[in-house]
Amino acid sequence: MGELEDFLTAMLDRHISAETALHNGRGAENVADPVTLFGAMGMSDTGWDTVSRTVRWVASRFSHCTAYSFELVAAGASGDLAYTVGFERADLSVDGGPPQSTKLRVTHVYRREAGEWKIVHRHGDYVPVDENPTVLPNRTPDARLTGAAAVRRR
Repeated sequence: MGELEDFLTAMLDRHISAETALHNGRGAENVADPVTLFGAMGMSDTGWDTVSRTVRWVASRFSHCTAYSFELVAAGASGDLAYTVGFERADLSVDGGPPQSTKLRVTHVYRREAGEWKIVHRHGDYVPVDENPTVLPNRTPDARLTGAAAVRRR
């Protein structure tokens, strides 16, 4: 296997398990600095102390996650750095409210620490209401999937 396949094999299932735990109210593992977060709820944090507090706060708002999935759109790996781009979908309760479905566009940057891949940057935002490719000139429906490094998994 190549670097990308090794990374995806080592990381994807672990990532999905960690995100499912977060969406059920549990926090994240420890990561060495530098670490950054551009969260879908509007927060921008740097440093593990601040990022971990924010992750615990976000997790405390979530419960009863009945489904979580990550749709990988693209990924790359080189040495001790890697990235993924995709869509996260979850069915969960927020702040004890009724169950709801969410969909986020997410980008993660990973760093290998002591042989383990860890997320060191996360950027998430809500998917725009209109993803119609005709809204943007010169964009085809499959434009986001082109390129040598494009990977699609479901």
